[in-house]
Amino acid sequence: MNPGPRAAKPAHFDVDRLIDDRRIRIVVTCGSGGVGKTTTAAAIALRAAERGRNAVVLTIDPARRLAQSMGLSELDNTPRAVKGVDVEAGGSLDAMMLDMKRTFDEVVEDHTTPDRAKQILANPFYQALSSSFAGTQEYMAMEKLGQLRARSDWDLIVVDTPPARSALDFLDAPERLGSFLDGRLIRLLGGTARAGGRTYLKLLHAGFSVITSTLTKILGGELLRDVSTFVNALDTMFGGFRERAEQTYALLKRPETAFIVVAAPEHDTLREASYFVDRLGRDAMPLAGLVLNRVHASEAAGIGAEQAVAAAERLESSGSHALTAALLRLHADRLKLAARDERIGERFSAAHPEVPVTRIPALAGDIHDLDGLRQIGALFDAG
Repeated sequence: MNPGPRAAKPAHFDVDRLIDDRRIRIVVTCGSGGVGKTTTAAAIALRAAERGRNAVVLTIDPARRLAQSMGLSELDNTPRAVKGVDVEAGGSLDAMMLDMKRTFDEVVEDHTTPDRAKQILANPFYQALSSSFAGTQEYMAMEKLGQLRARSDWDLIVVDTPPARSALDFLDAPERLGSFLDGRLIRLLGGTARAGGRTYLKLLHAGFSVITSTLTKILGGELLRDVSTFVNALDTMFGGFRERAEQTYALLKRPETAFIVVAAPEHDTLREASYFVDRLGRDAMPLAGLVLNRVHASEAAGIGAEQAVAAAERLESSGSHALTAALLRLHADRLKLAARDERIGERFSAAHPEVPVTRIPALAGDIHDLDGLRQIGALFDAG
């Protein structure tokens, strides 16, 4: 049976060419969790800095791997200079980790009066919202991106997106949070505190007694008052959330932005990568390419997997050269893994032939310092 023509090899994703392009000001790495996205973002930022860019990398990863890989004891909401970077080409590197609540506080402080900001920051409902509301982390990542882009300190911003259950959460969060804060339910709750409770009584008499009674049972009277007070204090900021969400989308669509999807040669992560590629295309956002990470390969030539297994069996049956037999089986397993990774990668490329790909070989150990990040950066060029 003729298996048909072999799929054409996808174009090579030239990461160096991307980071050397001075028109590119923002690089966003995205993908599912556990694929090396944070390491990829750090390696891109370091390589860009050592090729002459003034770069800052923003991580949203609470596991703090970025700080460890850059030799920093910790990262916080303020960019910190990374020591040990080769600055001979004139570049520099700063790194930071998103503090979700502090960024939300900054938004409040920047978009209202000092007295109103103090009232909002002290509100119990706001404190809960700014710390744990679904989507707040992703939304605040975009707020922080906007803050960094407004400054002239860096000519390249690398964003490591949150390890969300779905890669699409990152794109949906700004609109979701903006819609929540600008929604009818929140405005209804805000009305309960106006005019010393008179609006609440009017709602009761207008037929809303069932709604407000249910909300009180669910939320509790004290929480309902906190929500109402929060909404009234935030009244002047409602339009700003939606406006900045729209500005964020516009920023992400500009030619100065490049999305990089990171995946591993596994069905689930490449399926997630496919969803993200489709979504980026649907939203007209600029996709630069795919980094296929931790790809198994074998440099040994001249003996295939089946031959290696057969040779190992012969040695084992003779009762001699046990170490050689074990090495042959290890070689066969590695070849099988490499073949599997190649097949999985080809399936993605067959579905998305327009997406250039660079492959990063699986390394023997974890990346935990700048030298390790440099090793990854060098593999971008070889991939």
